[in-house]
Amino acid sequence: MSAPPLLETLGLSRTFPGVRALDRVDFRLFPGEIHTLMGQNGAGKSTLINVLTGVHEPEAGEIRLAGQAVRFATPQEAEAAGIQTLYQEVNLCPNLSVAENIFAGRQPRKRGLIDWKSIHRRAAEALAELNLSLDVTQSLDTYPIAMQQMVAIARAVSVDARILILDEPTSSLDEGEVARLFDVLRKLKASGIAILFVTHFLEQTYAISDRITVMRNGEREGEYLAADLPVQTLVAKMVGLKDAGERLVHPEPPRADMPNEAAQAQAPYLAAQGVARRGVLNPLDLEVQPGQILGLAGLLGSGRTETARLLFGADRADAGDVRIDGKTVKLSSPRDAVRHGMAYCPEDRKKEGIVADLSIRENIVLALQAQRGWWRMISRARQRELANDYIEQLGIKARDAEQPIGLLSGGNQQKVLLARWLATNPRLLILDEPTRGIDVAAKFEIMDRVRALCAKGLGILFISSEISEVVRVSDRIAVLRDRRKVAELAGAKRSEHEVYDLIAGDRR
Repeated sequence: MSAPPLLETLGLSRTFPGVRALDRVDFRLFPGEIHTLMGQNGAGKSTLINVLTGVHEPEAGEIRLAGQAVRFATPQEAEAAGIQTLYQEVNLCPNLSVAENIFAGRQPRKRGLIDWKSIHRRAAEALAELNLSLDVTQSLDTYPIAMQQMVAIARAVSVDARILILDEPTSSLDEGEVARLFDVLRKLKASGIAILFVTHFLEQTYAISDRITVMRNGEREGEYLAADLPVQTLVAKMVGLKDAGERLVHPEPPRADMPNEAAQAQAPYLAAQGVARRGVLNPLDLEVQPGQILGLAGLLGSGRTETARLLFGADRADAGDVRIDGKTVKLSSPRDAVRHGMAYCPEDRKKEGIVADLSIRENIVLALQAQRGWWRMISRARQRELANDYIEQLGIKARDAEQPIGLLSGGNQQKVLLARWLATNPRLLILDEPTRGIDVAAKFEIMDRVRALCAKGLGILFISSEISEVVRVSDRIAVLRDRRKVAELAGAKRSEHEVYDLIAGDRR
């Protein structure tokens, strides 16, 4: 690069109890570029961002901004220096208007009073710079997540941000929303803003990146021009292989070319007929056999999660029947579903899954204790035994079973949730986006273990926004569009091309 770096770190280090999160990391971010940070969960990406933005202080090393050594004691100090950060969960006030969010804490005043006319005009101008037109007087929560992220970007630009850090901004967006976000980022890049982008999506990395820095085990593995780094080489560097031809430690589970015929021949464990909820999901039929994976494929808003929640009793259906082992059952609550041998790993593991302040042990035994009833307490010794068994079985990387789950990486948190439900010995496991926001190697490992569970007779309902992943692991695929099931694929018809045709409306 001809220009000097706008942001630079030299030998940056940070340690947490028992973990060397950053180890002498050198990093460069240039003006007018999009630089993607890649690495497995636990590689140090989040810690690097937190140190750069004043959430954590470095123990060693130096941060330079425009050539000057800096150290931020708080995120507010980093923001004042021109570093704005957008996290996966939009960090705005949903109950305030769009304009209030853009100008929160710096409202223009006239004669001592807030100048609302000026706020509304300037907010609209800030959005117009991003080619967006919104009613800035409307409450932020009336807009979808994608638009809320755009509002957050407009706020960052309006405070003259020199550096924009985006941490997993696309995990909840569909393809159209991602394309729109990328258009905005390219516009900001052209204006000279330096953009640090963090994602787990390989295709998005190559669609948007000028350069890529790979991190592994708290260290910087290397910095590369995106155009000079083949995707196979990137994956190899992320997981610690010598070259792209070396075998992965946890190979991607092979996709069977034919459905599991032994499972298909069995009577379904669960059969849903005409299950629906007004305004949420149109009537649909589904069957899940023991020892088989039924995948749900569709875009965001197609009804995938809504289907899972209705089958698990988290939401109540107002039409249709659910049969388990041929008998009609009423699933009025998750307690009913668990009683019938069902388990559910939800899409949002942070809000609906883990209890961050509790230990791994306590998180693992939660569902089993609820199933037994709180008057039949599981002894501490049995809890430790269960937790240690699953830590070993699932390869959970942790200091010990007493470590708070909130300190684990996303992939390891997902394994703990899987352990929680496996402890109940379920017959049907519903997995809603089990690999979202986790690294490539962890995805391989989790899906490898899911296939192994299926081989032992467990029925699985599998949901993923990555169509390739659904096609790869499923015996059958139910394709959803516009809150209704449009087709079911099995055998040779299970292909990404066929799924995308059906999602797009091709009914051939």
